[in-house]
Amino acid sequence: MNISEIKDQMCDICHKMWQLGWVASNDGNVSTKLENGNFLVTPTGISKSLITPEKLLIITKDCEIIEGASGYKPSSEIRMHLRCYQDRDDVGAVVHAHPPAATAFAVAHLPLDRYTTIESVITIGSVPLAPYGTPSTDEVPEAIAPYLPEHDVLLLENHGALALGRDLLTAYYRMETLELSAKISIYAHILGGEKEISRENIDRLCRMRADYKVWGKHPGYKHYRKDE
Repeated sequence: MNISEIKDQMCDICHKMWQLGWVASNDGNVSTKLENGNFLVTPTGISKSLITPEKLLIITKDCEIIEGASGYKPSSEIRMHLRCYQDRDDVGAVVHAHPPAATAFAVAHLPLDRYTTIESVITIGSVPLAPYGTPSTDEVPEAIAPYLPEHDVLLLENHGALALGRDLLTAYYRMETLELSAKISIYAHILGGEKEISRENIDRLCRMRADYKVWGKHPGYKHYRKDE
């Protein structure tokens, strides 16, 4: 896609995030890596419902603004995005949002690490909970770093969620899968508790990722909750 098409796609994703209730006010941020090594990012201080192509920024890896409307600047949370690109050269886009069900797990300090639905097992596996980090500091990038080698989706303690992709749509789809999985987990808990797929079938589903050409990293069979 050319830069105009990429900008349009980023705006569509921002609007969809707002419509789904994953962000409120000025919450959330989206970025994608461009072919020349720079990054297209959403600006801070504006609702995702109001994002338009001319409001998007192009920055360098050092956060220098090289294109964008006057008065706009990147979010301080761009450090978290840049850490993803730094540690994972396969990552082409990052989405950060506060989807309510998934964020409820982050607030409850619970990883979303039960292997209960076929689709989530194949696409994202277990989702760890990165320790609390103060926004606008290096604490958040440092908190997520240990999980990046194995995971494309993370929960951020008392904060929200992060999804990585090879492109914008992949990152967005990862966030969709996370939020649906969280909702299903909550509903299952109301009905008496989650029942995991058998270990044999979990391993089989993980091996099927190659057949389906599923992008990204996967932790295999891994639980993070303290009761494991």
